Amino acid sequence: MKKSSPVLIAIGAAVVSLVAVPQAHSDEGMWTFNNFPKQAVKERYGVSIDDAWLDHVRLSSARLAQGCSASFVSASGLVMTNHHCAHSCIEQLSTPARDLIKLGYTAKTEADELKCPEMEVNQLAEIEDVTERVRKVTAGLSDQKYNEAEKAELSRIEKECATSPDLRCDVVTLYRGGIYNLYKYRRYQDVRLAFAPELAIAFFGGDPDNFNFPRYNLDVAFVRVYKDGKPAMLDHHLAWSAGGAKEGEVTFVSGHPGSTGRLLTLAQTEYLRDVALPERLLRLAEVRGFLTEYQRRGPEQKRTAKHMLFSAENAMKALRGQHGALVDPAFFGRLRAEEQKLRQTVAGNPEWQKLYGGAWDAVATAQEQQKALRKPYNFLELGLGFTSDLYGHARTLVRAAEERGKPIEKRFREYRDSALPALTQRLFSAAPIHDELEKATLTFALTKLREELGADDPVVRKVLGKESPEELANRVISGTKLKDVAVRRALWDGGKKAVDAANDPLIKLFKIVDPDARAIRKRFEDGVEAPIKKNAELLAKARFAAQGTSAYPDATFSLRLSYGRVEGWQEPGRKVTPFTTVAGAFERATGREPFDLPATWLEGRARINGKTPFNFVTTNDIIGGNSGSPVINAKGEVVGLVFDGNIHSLGGHFGFDEAKNRTVSVHSEAIIESLGKLYGADRLVKELRPRAARTERGGPLGGGALLRETSRRARDVAAGEPAAAAAPSTPTPAAPVAR
Repeated sequence: MKKSSPVLIAIGAAVVSLVAVPQAHSDEGMWTFNNFPKQAVKERYGVSIDDAWLDHVRLSSARLAQGCSASFVSASGLVMTNHHCAHSCIEQLSTPARDLIKLGYTAKTEADELKCPEMEVNQLAEIEDVTERVRKVTAGLSDQKYNEAEKAELSRIEKECATSPDLRCDVVTLYRGGIYNLYKYRRYQDVRLAFAPELAIAFFGGDPDNFNFPRYNLDVAFVRVYKDGKPAMLDHHLAWSAGGAKEGEVTFVSGHPGSTGRLLTLAQTEYLRDVALPERLLRLAEVRGFLTEYQRRGPEQKRTAKHMLFSAENAMKALRGQHGALVDPAFFGRLRAEEQKLRQTVAGNPEWQKLYGGAWDAVATAQEQQKALRKPYNFLELGLGFTSDLYGHARTLVRAAEERGKPIEKRFREYRDSALPALTQRLFSAAPIHDELEKATLTFALTKLREELGADDPVVRKVLGKESPEELANRVISGTKLKDVAVRRALWDGGKKAVDAANDPLIKLFKIVDPDARAIRKRFEDGVEAPIKKNAELLAKARFAAQGTSAYPDATFSLRLSYGRVEGWQEPGRKVTPFTTVAGAFERATGREPFDLPATWLEGRARINGKTPFNFVTTNDIIGGNSGSPVINAKGEVVGLVFDGNIHSLGGHFGFDEAKNRTVSVHSEAIIESLGKLYGADRLVKELRPRAARTERGGPLGGGALLRETSRRARDVAAGEPAAAAAPSTPTPAAPVAR
């Protein structure tokens, strides 16, 4: 595999190497694989990480295009992720007569594995630095021209790279404009469900326990990637540890954190604090109320809206944590002091001041523009005024018919060639669409559109005419033919001519909206996005010039690696220990939602070992998007599965506090114990169990030894040799922790 080139960036006449070294006393950082601080980890934990280890972990990691992380855990394409990350697939495979969300699912044979209608799994195969190429086309350009040239070049790079539908290429912007890396992924779109427990145990404790600890969740699901109708054979996958995580042990989390704002300017964080977050929280509260009422209409309404309600409640709690951090005077004071220090440093150097000094004020001006444009942009272009899967299909068909006929550099980014396989997978999905829920969500969204933009707004008047939101929603959902996959496919294949001739009420509705949505998008891109991008590049260069490169980039839903250790934390008057046990779940159960254990657990209580560690916490630095990430030890073995953060981690979007921020994970032994003793998933246990005698013989595996052992195990499994049962192991003592 081609190794990524050294990451270099020019600052004036100087070239600075981005070899970041964190502070020796902190586990902070979501590090890129081509810039991982190996020396810092060795100094802190006495663990040597080499390039072979990093390559193996990178190739064993996976991304779900729907917004989660995962990992390959067998040579035969088995993928581990969270139940809540596979929830959409599980829900789409359910029916009123067979609710897999409620009942769970175990595929007893390969033939029983069920194809997920929309899931896509990506494996990061290669990273290439393309910073210089992007810089050449944007050099010397103003805000709008800079933005247009950058987008065009990114699309050209991705088009050149994506030579096959099985290859996904994304240019990732790091350090908010400091560097550009091309990430080349292997794409798997034939993904099948192998195992999922009942929601009652996957999300035991529900919203009251969400983002808290102790937890007792079996938030795990296994899917399998297929190639040409057969399980994909993999050269790299993570081995399963013999004993799981131990207190004090060094841990690594490999996953895809969604986004962080640790490099935002003060003006940007003030906008979030004062405008964006309060508005989003208010809307989510209204969505939660609407969905709660909808679920009370009956059992089928409760089943079909369950995931939407979970998503709303989860987002509310996460955003409350973010907002709480920003309204804390001490926390926000630190952000202010950091920016002031950097600005003073830049101001003290005449050359730097000339190059970068105006960037902060330019970003602040753009934030004022965003305040003015946010409502029409959010409701028309981002679709808050038209919440409906079927409306989304209409939008895709109309927009694609227009955009696909343009040169690649002139298209909207979401319609570039490299994005089309994922887009068409969603468009042609056979996932069920529920008419009553569609009508209800569209009615709610249209009501909010009228409320937020005003009844006299020209777009609102064009959309609603003489109809009420409910009347319009009922008419277009009842009258559309887009529920039929064959109709959607015919319109896609027929292109602009077919879409223009379509007499479908949803397509007509989006055609009413589209001109105004495009216009507000243009104003937003030119007045907000463009100046922020241009000046974010200058701010990145200012940081590199003034502070060196002892920092990691903000999260971008690209693969990162964090390091930490298994450790609890101190609350006022008590210490939170790092582990819960299976027995604790039975003690916490009340028999009432959300503390009701499923029958599988109640009936199998005597079979499962109550002393088995269930959930645990580590000091790893994570954020939303890391859900489904594997927790691995220094050998590169699975010791757990990330599914949450504690309540203190919610402010982690803007900063990291090692004293209290904790990652919450399912213990690897709880997964094995429940698979084998409660669910009869012996087939999966045999795939996951390590060859303990081989991995322990001769000491811990690392680097090349690990790769050779994994490759040999892959050949064994591929040849049909059964996996050996795990033998007891003695954990390697953790290195002393620097305090």
